[in-house]
Amino acid sequence: MEQRIRFCISPDGTRIAYATVGTGAPLVKVPNWMSHLEFDWHSPVWRHWWTELSRHYTLVRSDLRGCGLSDWNVQDLSREARLQDLETVVNALDLGRFALLAISGGGPHAIDYVVRHPEKVSYLILYGSYARGRLKRDLTPEQIQEAQTFRQVIQIGWGKATSAFRQVYTTLFIPDGTSEQLDWFNDLQRISTSPDNAVRIMSSDWSDDVSDLACQVAVPTLVLHAQADAAVPFEEGRRLAALIPGAQFVPLDSKNHVLLESEPAWQHFLAEIRSFLGTGASAPATSSRTVFPELSDRECEVLELIAHGLSNSEIAQRLVISPKTVRNHITSIFGKLEVSNRAQAIVRAREAGLGHSDIQRL
Repeated sequence: MEQRIRFCISPDGTRIAYATVGTGAPLVKVPNWMSHLEFDWHSPVWRHWWTELSRHYTLVRSDLRGCGLSDWNVQDLSREARLQDLETVVNALDLGRFALLAISGGGPHAIDYVVRHPEKVSYLILYGSYARGRLKRDLTPEQIQEAQTFRQVIQIGWGKATSAFRQVYTTLFIPDGTSEQLDWFNDLQRISTSPDNAVRIMSSDWSDDVSDLACQVAVPTLVLHAQADAAVPFEEGRRLAALIPGAQFVPLDSKNHVLLESEPAWQHFLAEIRSFLGTGASAPATSSRTVFPELSDRECEVLELIAHGLSNSEIAQRLVISPKTVRNHITSIFGKLEVSNRAQAIVRAREAGLGHSDIQRL
């Protein structure tokens, strides 16, 4: 599978890059800092995340404003601006209801979005996240000094050719990483954003506190956290799960903030996600394409879902396209199959063997 990268314009004129990959019900990842849609896609640290999460779902990712392929020269890096960016991506894809995934600093923004738009989110997944940013926690004087020092290290060393300064951050995120993974993560810091933006984004994240909003979340929620996470304390994950009504909490046996493909915790993570969301996806287009070669790949996907009895709105949600686009595809299918209505199309499809496998309705 290959991702498709597009751009949309946020209300303040900022260009936001977003990517889609996979088939199935939409799973939208809330952006967090240190991302680059293209660089991440080929990385030994993140590639397995995007490959596995797009195996059963249509994965939607976007680069945070100030990062990656999105505009870097931006004045406003507040949570409000980032929420508008997320709303813009969702609107650009004309999504109906979808599952929402947030990692690390994306958690507070996901919680805020869910509270504002409960009708849009079917499930919420929070990994390695928190309700209180670093400076909103009960810190000792030594911990406050540590945070200040850490910020200065980033300001001085983020953009330098040598990775000595960036290595401090890398070892917090993936202490069990191989030399290749550590080198790549060092490069990500330099490639993903500027030193000034890194400090500004980090300062904004550290000042976040959505504890009051977390208590208002009213969608099924899964919270997962590595037990020895050095980047975000395990206790913050426990606290977050306790704040969200009915949230399910899953401790993971790892000390990596970004789970690595080789560790058992990664498979545990995937199993919990799939159990929580279900693994249904639209059947591959190749099966129907063989039977109906006159149809395009997208028309084959639509016909397969029609054969399963899905409505236009359900098809639109699953394929991450607009209801109007679904109607256009159906009109084209009717013409090519020489049928006049949906019932006749279903009969033709099922006679050809389509629509008999199980799919998950979200």
